[in-house]
Amino acid sequence: MAKSNTKTKQGFTIIEVVLVLAIAGLIFLMVFIAWPALQRSQRDTQRRNDYSMLSTAISNFATNNNGKLANLIPSGNTKTLDAKTYINEAGEDPDGHAYVLTAVKCGSTSTTAVCPLTGAPNLSSGKPKEFNVYVVLNADCSKTHTNGFAAPTYNSSSRAFAIFGYLEGGTQTFCSASQ
Repeated sequence: MAKSNTKTKQGFTIIEVVLVLAIAGLIFLMVFIAWPALQRSQRDTQRRNDYSMLSTAISNFATNNNGKLANLIPSGNTKTLDAKTYINEAGEDPDGHAYVLTAVKCGSTSTTAVCPLTGAPNLSSGKPKEFNVYVVLNADCSKTHTNGFAAPTYNSSSRAFAIFGYLEGGTQTFCSASQ
């Protein structure tokens, strides 16, 4: 019987190795691209939770003051509040910036217009900071700004208030009403 002269294949070809490396590279690239968006989403979720805690604290304030939210701003239309008292012990947003917490009165009596907020960045220009948070008295969240942002609108109820803040990047807002 004659001896066969066939060789057996040992190892991988260069094409197989390159193909595996290309697939691994694509997976790494997808994770690398998705990771910042995931982190941003987690920070915005924490901001929403902080705003919810603020809403509860303001409701408690109203209860302790016979339902009078006006006592939150004793004089004038604006008052800076201590975020450590109303939001969290550190008074910081998820990025580590100190929350700038401001109580304002809705600067309008029109139920069809967005409340002008004293000291608030203009919604249609610039890049607002996500650590600016507003407690807007006599307001709800029934309207959106012309650029699509959720925004507070006048409400005649003396117990009505809205929590208004920016989410990361300034491309979205958060607006939550007490009623």
